[in-house]
Amino acid sequence: MAATHPPHVVALLYEAYLRLQNIVQEAGHAYDANIRPAHSAVFFHMEHEGIRLSRLAEKAQMTPQAMGALVDDLERLGYLRRMPDPADRRAKLIVFTERGDDALKIGYAAIDEVERRVAALLGEDGLAELHATLSRIIQEF
Repeated sequence: MAATHPPHVVALLYEAYLRLQNIVQEAGHAYDANIRPAHSAVFFHMEHEGIRLSRLAEKAQMTPQAMGALVDDLERLGYLRRMPDPADRRAKLIVFTERGDDALKIGYAAIDEVERRVAALLGEDGLAELHATLSRIIQEF
């Protein structure tokens, strides 16, 4: 019989991400049933002052075509709009609408709830240590 090994850290991080992200997704879906998990790539990587599609796709590590489809969908739903980029009138900036700002508030509230639950599980010191450790991993990799 082969020995079983504990899950790899990468697998644990991914599973933890999925479970915590699900809480945020559920809040978005409760706000609007048309919000899909894929939309989180847009909300997470947006810049509030506006962002070009190519930069948004780059930040999300997606093709511009795939990101464009998500932006089109969120624009159709009233969360985003495209406007001329003041730095280059030929280019477009993607910005949040008022509805998009409202959705962000719902998302931030859900994220705050996740943080409260993690702090309750780990304690404030444990949460601070987790934050520091994850920040180090992000900086080094």
